[in-house]
Amino acid sequence: MTTADPISPVGNDSRELFARVQRLGLFGLLASWSEIASEPWLERLVTLEEHERKRRSLERRLKSARIGAFKPMADFDWAWPKRIDREALDDLFSLRFVEEGINAVLLGPNGVGKTMILRNLAHQATLRGHTVHFTTASGMLAELAAQESSAALSRRLRRYCQPKLLCVDEVGYLSYNSRYADLLFEVVTRRYDEPRSILLSTNKPFAEWSQVFPHAACVVTLIDRLVHRAEIVDIEADSYRLKEAKERAAKRAATRVTRRRAAG
Repeated sequence: MTTADPISPVGNDSRELFARVQRLGLFGLLASWSEIASEPWLERLVTLEEHERKRRSLERRLKSARIGAFKPMADFDWAWPKRIDREALDDLFSLRFVEEGINAVLLGPNGVGKTMILRNLAHQATLRGHTVHFTTASGMLAELAAQESSAALSRRLRRYCQPKLLCVDEVGYLSYNSRYADLLFEVVTRRYDEPRSILLSTNKPFAEWSQVFPHAACVVTLIDRLVHRAEIVDIEADSYRLKEAKERAAKRAATRVTRRRAAG
């Protein structure tokens, strides 16, 4: 487009607004630019359109991510774990690992907050504009294994390979046959080659993954590709869920004692 073109913007402010209209693809406005460029309502109209598209985009990404309900990190009890690298977790929440296409692994026993952290990271990545998909290991592998044709499997694999961030929760809670191991290997390999990030939680050290996928020949290579470019956060703690259950039981017992005393 030359400066002689009747719809060319004039002035820095007009050029910026013109570029915004181009990005939005508002071709009716572009076609009439020479007539409407100086209208006082134009920038407000463009701003409203930008905000609405961002809102709808976020709504679509949140629905597609399937994160589910979760407690915010403000509720996380940092004093409870015996060992946790808070700086490493803070770094994960910067989401640099997603932008760099590297993986992150949360390792620790049951009930120490791995899923809570995973869901919060998935939510923050979605808010930041990334495409995200959250799943449990058992849910993903069962869905992939249920596909009856190579075409159907290929379509399902795209669901887990296309998002910028794939969050896989609860690896190690169940054991799987070689077919399931091969499917996880396929997902990890495809994302490794892109590269696209995997955020994964497990209660099993990698040395014990042979128990999760017994008789699977691909386990060593699977782990190698998963951790080659990965941040690993090891959480050492007793079960926080068990702690909360004991506290609730103690509170109920105290309430019953108070009622008995009041009745007596």
